[in-house]
Amino acid sequence: MSHVVRVTDLAADLTEAAEVATAALTLDAAEAAGLVGYLSRPPAERRWTALATDGGVVMASLSAGDPAAGHIDLLAVHPSVQGQGRGRALVRAAEEWLRGQGARQARFAGNAPCYAWPGIDVRYTAAACLAESLGYERYQVAWNMTADLSTDLSVEDDLRRLEKAGVRVLAAGADRERVAAFVEEQWNERWAWEATHAAGLHYAERDGRVLGFAAWGARPGWFGPMGTSPDARGLGVGRVLLRRCLADQRAAGQASAQIGWVGPLRFYSHAVGARAERVFWLYRRELA
Repeated sequence: MSHVVRVTDLAADLTEAAEVATAALTLDAAEAAGLVGYLSRPPAERRWTALATDGGVVMASLSAGDPAAGHIDLLAVHPSVQGQGRGRALVRAAEEWLRGQGARQARFAGNAPCYAWPGIDVRYTAAACLAESLGYERYQVAWNMTADLSTDLSVEDDLRRLEKAGVRVLAAGADRERVAAFVEEQWNERWAWEATHAAGLHYAERDGRVLGFAAWGARPGWFGPMGTSPDARGLGVGRVLLRRCLADQRAAGQASAQIGWVGPLRFYSHAVGARAERVFWLYRRELA
């Protein structure tokens, strides 16, 4: 069965898109509506769209770092109309829009810094099957870790030790732009955007110079990114910054926190007993 896909009037239709996402994204139902809104507020330079058909929505965007790469950021079809070809039609419509924007490749992969997931959660089997049936190849695996926020997150002893070494750990306030500038200089502008837009941001400094940072809530509900400058590693700064952020998330009412798109498994496991849990497949397809 074929479906006509229309471009949504975002001002009028995002509410409907959020309702569809909430019903369809069963593993993420509690935050699905918020993610639709979040993806509609990306960095100012990003080109993006939302397309809809009856009972389905897809959101797509262009990568700022590589304009030839297009991203399918969110795909949802209401359970009552699944299996009727709407998902396929929406992906094809998203590809057509991306192609019109100059993209030469489409990806089911997170378009950092404003993304919903790193890729397709392997438990959304139907979505992975759809991607593969449309000719997408799996090219990478990513994972999240889960931190139980009922665990001990105390840092008092660490703070005293760092203080003796001349290091202070602070919550960013009016100085957030200074911390974001450090993040951009040491890492990249994507992390700097996340640091700027995070719900919470903590950093360490010595003699007025920022040594490391950690953020949470840039991607709603998740921890990250975080980093420590090379000359400050080994001081235990990262562990303190991580725990400070997780304590904030607990205070905000979360029982657990997703540590998104993890690199160093051992660090998070040792620092807070986090466990690897969500696994994501990243897919891509060349656009003719």
